[in-house]
Amino acid sequence: MPKITYIEHDGREHVVEVKTGLSVMEGAVRNNVPGIDADCGGACACATCHVYVDEAWREKAGKASAMEESMLDFAESVEPNSRLSCQIRMSEALDGLIVRLPANQH
Repeated sequence: MPKITYIEHDGREHVVEVKTGLSVMEGAVRNNVPGIDADCGGACACATCHVYVDEAWREKAGKASAMEESMLDFAESVEPNSRLSCQIRMSEALDGLIVRLPANQH
């Protein structure tokens, strides 16, 4: 099963296995990773699952869709590597993915 490293704003790391096909957000929620609120449950209707994709993984994680980009307008401290974790689907190609969490989601 692919692994993701979630790094909290304070540097604490959580390495978890996430089933292929689940989103990065679902992996965090199912493994009790703090810092991803996921208020809309993964419907791309909020920005409370905002993450920063590690530079080494940006290309493999893909680009944000137009809908995702419009939702990122509601997130704080958006950077070029910002993504909504509900929109990144896990695959074997993303085994080892690293995402960083913002200081807050609201």
